[in-house]
This record gives sequence, C-alpha cells and structure tokens, in this order.
Amino acid sequence: MQVTRKNSLFTRYELIGFAILAAIIFIVFPMIMDTFRLNLFGKYLTYAFVAVGLVLCWGAGGILSLGQGVFFGLGGYCMAMFLKLEASTPENTSIQSTPGIPDFMDWNQLTALPWWWEPFHSLTLSLIAVIVVPVAFAFIIGVAMFRRRVGGVYFAIITQAIAAVMTILIIGQQGYTGGVNGITDLRTLLGWDIRTDEAKEILYFVNGALLFVCLGIAQYVRKSKLGRLLIAMRDQEDRVRFSGYDVANFKIFIFCLGAAFAAVGGAMFTLQVGFMSPSFVGIVPSIEMVIFAAVGGRLSILGAVYGTLLVNWAKTTFSESFPELWLLGLGALFIAVVMAFPNGLAGVWSEHVMPRLRKLGSRGDSGTPDAAPSTPAAE
Repeated sequence: MQVTRKNSLFTRYELIGFAILAAIIFIVFPMIMDTFRLNLFGKYLTYAFVAVGLVLCWGAGGILSLGQGVFFGLGGYCMAMFLKLEASTPENTSIQSTPGIPDFMDWNQLTALPWWWEPFHSLTLSLIAVIVVPVAFAFIIGVAMFRRRVGGVYFAIITQAIAAVMTILIIGQQGYTGGVNGITDLRTLLGWDIRTDEAKEILYFVNGALLFVCLGIAQYVRKSKLGRLLIAMRDQEDRVRFSGYDVANFKIFIFCLGAAFAAVGGAMFTLQVGFMSPSFVGIVPSIEMVIFAAVGGRLSILGAVYGTLLVNWAKTTFSESFPELWLLGLGALFIAVVMAFPNGLAGVWSEHVMPRLRKLGSRGDSGTPDAAPSTPAAE
C-alpha cells in the first residue's frame, strides 16, 4: 500500500519540478548562452524574486499589491549606494569640486555626504539595509492598511499610488538619489570588478542560488500552518477572524516577506546590471511584475519563475525583431495565456500534463495487487 505523507515539504512531483528548474538555470542556460545572454537571463531571474513573493501575497493570501517595484527599487538602491561610495574615492573623484562624494551630488552643489549615506560605507550594514529598509517600509504600509481592514481593490490602488509617489520623490531629490538617471557607473564590490564577463557569470550563479533559497522559504510557508491560514483568509477572511486568529498580523507578515524577496531581487539586479534608477520603482514595472506571476500561475512558485522568464524573453525578442509592434505582441501573449489558461503555465501543467502522467503511472502499476489510485497533490 502506498502511503503519502501530506505534511512533507515536497511531494515527488514538486521535487521533480524543482530539479528541472535547477537544471535549466544552472546547467542548460550556461551551456547554450554566451555571457551577454546569460547576464540578460540573470536580470530576468531578479524579477522572479518579486513574482515568487506575489504568489505568496496574491495567490495564497489574496493580497494584490501593485507596488512591489517599490521594494525591488529600495533593495536595489541600498546596494547601489554602497557600490557608488566605493567608486567615489577621493582619488577617483579628484576632478570634482568636492572629491570623495558621488558625482551627481557634486553636480548638484552638495559639499558633503548626507548623514544617511554614511552607513553605506560598510558592506555589512548595506546588506542589512537591503532587507531591513524595504521590510520596515512594508511593515508601516501593512499596519496602516491591514489594521484598518483595507484590502481588495482599495489596497491595490493605494500601493499603486505609493509606487507613483516614490518615483516622484526619487526623481525630485536629484542631489541625493541621482534623479531620473538613478545611481550609475557602479564598478567594484570590495575591489572586485563586477563589469567583467567572469564576474557577470559568477553573479548569475549567486543570483540563481539566492532564488532557490527564496523558493525554499516560500515552499515552507505554503506547506506550513501559516500557508493553510493564508488560503483560508483568501477564501473566507471573516470566518478565520471569527475563529480567533488575528488576520491583520498574518497579512502584515506575508506582505513583509514578499517585500524582502523583492528587495533581494533588486540588490542582485543592481549587481548584475550595474545601475539602479527610478524606472524600476514606478507603476509600470510593478504591474509588469504582477503579469509575470499571472502568466506563470499565481498559485505556483515555480510557475512564477517560468512566467517571469517567458514574458521577459518575449519582451526582448519582440523588441529586437519588431521594434514598432513589440508592445502589441507582448500584450497579445498575456491576453492569450490568461484567456486560454486562467491559472497560467502552472495550470497547464496541473490540469493537462499531470493527469496524463498519473494515468500512465496507474497503468504501469495495474499488475500490482496493492496498487491504489493516487490523489492529485494539493497546491
């Protein structure tokens, strides 16, 4: 008799799915791509951090945030500030009016480094800030919204407005943030030149490893009691509240966790691409990140990664081949996937591929007396 452990962290098919994704990221892509394309797909994977967080917030918890680009950008800016200070030594900036400060500060007539930039001289403090600053901001938003039971479309609109405000704020404070151009000309990490091909390849693998750490955390949350409560809150929030659970605290936690994932992706984006600008903080990138999760399947963490890769690959391909029509092609791809497969790519796998695999498996076990029909694993 086959016994299924319902409380195990991974089912057999989930393990296979993780293994296939790991093989694609760590073996297939490095084998078939040159450094430029590999770094490009590494950039795509930084967006996958945000999509995985959205699966937890939106897919499991029913919290649709249209401002995840804010946390992506905050994490990226924290890393960019450290890299910019390392590149702005007095020797490298000797031609400036005030050597030792970032160039955009000198252009805006600043004569000293602002006090809140000082901690970013330390890599340790910068890495802590990459997580703490976005999570603290998400905590403030969560307490302000969820304690007052603001949710649904109202929460989505408010987070969208926050993304717009943050973009305006960053652009307006040009002397402190680099303005519309952002923080550019990032060169080294503790003396290690991050612009070389070798560095880009190493950062790609580091990026992939961190993504799998986040996937493991997300899988643990989904399979835990918290994950079951999130689904219950998504479907019957009042019933969960009447059962004695503090719904607001659970929402705040999962919203902060999604912000932490997005911040790690933003920091890795800065390292791989070499700059960070407000164009990744605003409304448009935040909505695109929701599209990544929707195309991949908002109920599947692995689907979110595949959706991110597919949409960004299509975006790059269409823009290269059809520069005047690529937005129409990308929009058509999104509409076609959502209309044909409401649960995204993960829905295609669970609704069409998995049943056939199980049917083949049951045929193979038909000659065994103790064979029992298998039950589809719950997402």
